[in-house]
Amino acid sequence: MSDSIKHECGIAVLRLLKPLEFYKEKYGTAFYGVNKMYLMMEKQHNRGQDGAGFASIKLDTKPGERYISRVRSIAQQPIQDIFAQINDRVNKEFLAHPEYTDDVALQKKHIPYIGEVFLGHVRYGTFGKNSVESVHPFLRQNNWMHRNLIMAGNFNMTNVKELFANLIRLGQHPKEYTDTITIMEKIGHFLDDAVSKIYKQVKKEGFNKHEASPLIAERLNVAKILRKAAKNWDGGYAMAGLIGHGDSFVLRDPAGIRPTYYYMDDEVVVIASERPVIQTVFNVKFEDVKELEPGHAIITKKSGKVIIKKILEPLERKSCSFERIYFSRGSDAEIYQERKMLGKLLMPKVLEAIDNDTKNTVFSYIPNTAETSFFGMIETAEASLNKKKTAAILTGQRSISAEKVTEVLSERIRVEKIAIKDVKLRTFITEDSSRDDLVAHVYDVTYGVIKPTDNLVIIDDSIVRGTTLKKSILKILDRLNPKKIVVVSSAPQIRYPDCYGIDMANLESLVAFKAALELLKEAGKYHIVEDVYNKCIDQTELEDVHVQNFVKEIYDPFTDEQISDKIAEILSPDDIKSEVKIIFQSVENLHKACPEHLGDWYFTGNYPTDGGNRVVNRAFINFYEGNKERAY
Repeated sequence: MSDSIKHECGIAVLRLLKPLEFYKEKYGTAFYGVNKMYLMMEKQHNRGQDGAGFASIKLDTKPGERYISRVRSIAQQPIQDIFAQINDRVNKEFLAHPEYTDDVALQKKHIPYIGEVFLGHVRYGTFGKNSVESVHPFLRQNNWMHRNLIMAGNFNMTNVKELFANLIRLGQHPKEYTDTITIMEKIGHFLDDAVSKIYKQVKKEGFNKHEASPLIAERLNVAKILRKAAKNWDGGYAMAGLIGHGDSFVLRDPAGIRPTYYYMDDEVVVIASERPVIQTVFNVKFEDVKELEPGHAIITKKSGKVIIKKILEPLERKSCSFERIYFSRGSDAEIYQERKMLGKLLMPKVLEAIDNDTKNTVFSYIPNTAETSFFGMIETAEASLNKKKTAAILTGQRSISAEKVTEVLSERIRVEKIAIKDVKLRTFITEDSSRDDLVAHVYDVTYGVIKPTDNLVIIDDSIVRGTTLKKSILKILDRLNPKKIVVVSSAPQIRYPDCYGIDMANLESLVAFKAALELLKEAGKYHIVEDVYNKCIDQTELEDVHVQNFVKEIYDPFTDEQISDKIAEILSPDDIKSEVKIIFQSVENLHKACPEHLGDWYFTGNYPTDGGNRVVNRAFINFYEGNKERAY
């Protein structure tokens, strides 16, 4: 992606089902779980670079022994920093106590981080400051083992204000106004309540406080706790938690917006945000890794029993299509084919834009995630060229010479590596002049392969703000003096904010929105802007009715092609010599390429929850009033 946007967070949960001695004997180390967590987190590094966190729980410890360990980092390489800290601590213990080396019981008792239950998180911050205190996992501490709660998630909630107010009505005093704290305290409230009720019950049965502890662990109904806590949540989430005595869970939102995959055998239960992560780290087949159904939770009890329960009634499935286009690793078998199909489906529009002149066209891509779509586009271009070759030969039949046949057959689709990414623009640089200067130097180009008679087709996976296109890519591509530059986006026009994970919080930064506003001015229809504002304002007070996305009316007067052409005009530098054409994927073809992942609200405005519609209307109000606050 040429534009820099925040990624989805990634979660990793691992429960070892055998005693640590088993892993020591079979795999040579009692740190098997820690090692696997390192691999799972590194394999999801693409999902977060602002911070990372790790937590572990030891089962069946004695009173006075530490059973929870946690480490978090916002270092430049946070995952490596976390495990370097763990490694240093472990090595110090082994140096000071050589007797621990072959004694797993002593290792478990004295060395932190070793355990049976693990939670890892990689983060791009979308809410709150990027301080270590904002990094997951979060910890809710209590002297009662069963009331300790460790939480991490890949999520954004659209109704944090409402959830926060609910906590206050319950008599709580949350220490922070963030979605993570709010969610954790909500679950914590019902966890406390459940533990108290079970304790009263076992007390009536004649058990003392000490004897009650294992019975609480056994009887605790995690599904019921989640059902009560999540009742009013509105957002996209894969929410992971560990309870102090050893129960663990991951809950997925009812629309299936955020991805969640799991695998289990007689040794492990593992959950992650991406399928290939589990496949690679545990060397298992594609079909052995299952997708957690929307609205369901996978719960592993302290006993090792695994329960998959429906917590919330599933909504219409709206799995995030941006996951397929950009966020998730392209090594997933399904995602790889979907990205290729995105490229294939764009090719007819591309051929039209270059008048089918593949002979005088060079094809390339913006590294790195657009590469797979590029392969699909080229496969289709080659198929089209082969048809032309066949037609040329058959038309000539007997009269065509051997030289002409050779000439026809020798034509190839011209593929070159044109744009070369040179600098990783860090997303924390928000001051415009500094950002613009850096953006201008993000890419280098390959000279000497483009002729003045050539078209240059270059594919990107998506165009959000278009900043890098305007400030860098189009300028440097123009230096190659092509006749025409065709920029192809494997994603449709991004017209609306995303409030379920991706950090696209406002409207005015989206180039498609800017283009629609310009078209309204030119058409003498700018009054629609005020009309939409008034409709949004009227609906802000209506809390208990279905909310409508009025911002769609900004785009309604225009065709996709009109908006695409205006985007090309906006993004073309004033001094550019080449003609610029921008082609976007259609929503219809997006659904053809990703038929099981129809979440498309950033393209269509069809949000799967009322909270999403409230957010987009609030974002428009903020734009109209010049308010720079986030809409959620």
